[in-house]
Amino acid sequence: MIPAAFDYERVDTVDGALTLLAEHGDEAKLLAGGHSLIPLMKMRLAAPAVLVDVGRVDGLSFIRDAGDHLAIGALTRHRDLEVSPVLAEHAPLLAHAASHVGDPQVRHRGTIGGSLAHADPASDLPAVVLALGGTLVARGPGGERLIPASGFFRGFLESVLEPTEMLVEIRIPKLAGAGWSFQKFTRRAQDWAIVGVAAVRSESHTGVGLVNMGTTPLLANAVVEALEGGASPEEAAALAAVGTEAPTDGNGTAAYREHLARVLVRRALQEAARRAVADD
Repeated sequence: MIPAAFDYERVDTVDGALTLLAEHGDEAKLLAGGHSLIPLMKMRLAAPAVLVDVGRVDGLSFIRDAGDHLAIGALTRHRDLEVSPVLAEHAPLLAHAASHVGDPQVRHRGTIGGSLAHADPASDLPAVVLALGGTLVARGPGGERLIPASGFFRGFLESVLEPTEMLVEIRIPKLAGAGWSFQKFTRRAQDWAIVGVAAVRSESHTGVGLVNMGTTPLLANAVVEALEGGASPEEAAALAAVGTEAPTDGNGTAAYREHLARVLVRRALQEAARRAVADD
C-alpha cells in the first residue's frame, strides 16, 4: 500500500526538530527507524502532513553510566542495547529483551526512543522500561521535563508527549543485586508477543511489566503488591491478569492471554529469584 502524500524534512539537531514540530504541531511526525510509523502510514492509519526525519540527529545515540542511573539516548538502536557492556553489567534485563525485538534488520534500525514514543502495547521495550522503573526525558519549547515511565503511556499508540516535544533520553535506575527475567510467547521468534512479561526484583524495587495485555503497556500492580505483602511468586502470579484488558484477536482470546500472563509471570518471578540467588 502507498501512504498519503506528505512533505519530508531531515534535521541534524534536536533544535531543528523542535522548530518544525512547533511550526506544524499535530500535522508533523518524527521518523527515526521507521519500523512502526511507516507501516501505519502505508495502511493509512497515520497520515502526517510533514515527516521529520531525526535519524541523523547528533548526540542522541549513547549508553552512559550516570552514577545512580544509566542514561540512554533516544536514538540508540536496539542492537546497541543488546551488545552494550554497560547494560550487561547494570541492566541486563534491557539488553536481553532488546535481543528479542524483531529480527536483526529491525534491531539494527529500530530505536528505543521510537519504540517508547510509539506506545504500542504489543512492543517489548515499553514493558521492560516500566518494570525497571525508568524515567523518560522529553524536550520541548519550555525546556526538558522528566516523565516517569508509569505515567508516560496514555492510550492505544498514545503517550503524554506534547505535539511540540521530542523524547531525547531514557534513564534507568541501577538496581544492585537484582534478579530479572523476560518471557515472551510468540508463534515465531520474530513475531510480536502474544503475551510478554518483564520482571525485576531487588531489595529496593520490584517491577513486573506486561506486553499485549491492554490498550497500553502495563504494570502488573496487583502482582507487585502481593509480592511486597509476602506472597510467594506462585501466589502473586495468580493475580497477573488483574486490572488488564487483554485483547481478543487472531492470535488468541482474552481468556487465553490471561492464562498466558499467569503462566509467564510465574516463570518470570521464579527465574528472577534464581538469578538473584546466583548473583549472591
